[in-house]
Amino acid sequence: METKRLTCINCPLGCALTVEMEEGNILYIKGNSCKRGAVYAQKEVTNPVRTVTTTVAVKDGALPVVSVKTREPIPKEKIFDCIQELKRVRPAAPIHIGDVILADAAGTGVDVVATKQVLAP
Repeated sequence: METKRLTCINCPLGCALTVEMEEGNILYIKGNSCKRGAVYAQKEVTNPVRTVTTTVAVKDGALPVVSVKTREPIPKEKIFDCIQELKRVRPAAPIHIGDVILADAAGTGVDVVATKQVLAP
């Protein structure tokens, strides 16, 4: 039997969760104060995902960088691949909120989009 300990991030309570697993199957989840904690624990041990937020250098912009994020959460193991791809991207101004900066980040099918407007100087 395998035990995983997590801290729930769905609300300010930060419940200490314990997940008991056997052969990849969840036997039980305890420590959650609400249903959201149990849902979070189940997702976190079976398919952890994260939203990536960072900045990307801009070519010929009034600002040197633009803030970006993944449109949807991506698998946790793809985060560093996504960041490496973003290091090679340098979009030209003007950039508008929602513009796709990187399509299909790290082969996830999820686009990285601008979260700020950057105009040309």
